[in-house]
Amino acid sequence: MGQKLNDRIESIELFGFNINTSINELSVDSDQKIVVNTINPHSYCISKRDKLFSNALHASDILLPDGVGIVIASKFVNRKSIRKIAGYDLFLHLMHTLNKSNGSCFFLGASQNTLDLIESKAKYEYPNVTVHSYSPPYKNSFSQEDSDKMCMMVNAHKPDVLFVGMTAPKQEKWVFNFKDHLDANIICSIGAVFDFYAENVKRPHRFWIKIGLEWFPRFIKEPRRLAERNLVSTPKFILEMLSQKLFGKGIL
Repeated sequence: MGQKLNDRIESIELFGFNINTSINELSVDSDQKIVVNTINPHSYCISKRDKLFSNALHASDILLPDGVGIVIASKFVNRKSIRKIAGYDLFLHLMHTLNKSNGSCFFLGASQNTLDLIESKAKYEYPNVTVHSYSPPYKNSFSQEDSDKMCMMVNAHKPDVLFVGMTAPKQEKWVFNFKDHLDANIICSIGAVFDFYAENVKRPHRFWIKIGLEWFPRFIKEPRRLAERNLVSTPKFILEMLSQKLFGKGIL
């Protein structure tokens, strides 16, 4: 029932964002450049205090609900049943599509070791996909020279899909600033997917994903790193939901 309902809803308006609820129609053959981002309760809270990040999310051609909190908020505030579409779901969908069409992709971000693991695994699992990558300097912010080099490396291969994995919100803001300089049909900021696919980090068991608690084992494993996400942003997001439902406006 939920899946059928989701297929009938192409997008929803939630907290000022237009959120897409399906990736089935996402084509790598589009004549227009498409920027795909994801939103979850933590990124929503960050966007309320980071104007550039907010602009980047609002400018997305496709914004996906990568967080059970977004799914709950849609049901609670809008009475719309949607499903979570994780960055990993997007990645698998696009790689499967590229494999059928003999397409190409480019991985931008992460360490060279991680990229080598990704390329090796992708060439085995998706033999018809041409794969290239580049590991940019590990910095909080990039210089113009850094960004020019990143664009040059991508454009040398003109990929059908560019996967960007430099952690949020840095990756979304970088894409927002340089998307017009990138020669790729689809540009996706998918962060943690790089480590998941390279198996540097093990994704939680499907049991946790199915019941909407994928965040829980990750938090138990890395409580310090994920403390702000789960102990600060989640309560703020819950208050935002209640305010939107009761008063028709947010509090953040």
